[in-house]
Amino acid sequence: MIYLDIKLLSVNGLWTFLIILGVAAIIALISFILHRLLHPKLKQEKKDDKKIAQEELDRILVPIDDEKTAKEVEDYKDKEDEKSN
Repeated sequence: MIYLDIKLLSVNGLWTFLIILGVAAIIALISFILHRLLHPKLKQEKKDDKKIAQEELDRILVPIDDEKTAKEVEDYKDKEDEKSN
């Protein structure tokens, strides 16, 4: 039977664990730094919500070409404005 000194094993195990933990921390730090350097767009300022919403509406909504339909939409908007006031 192989006899292992418990005290020696626990100290060596602790040092092994600390070394592995340190190497993993260094790898994580290097990965984080590389990620930040390779993705500079993360540092750009964010657009405000109103501008984003307006861009989406401009992208989705189609201008009305028919004059009759445009007039009906304008009348509807006027009626809604009168109701809210």
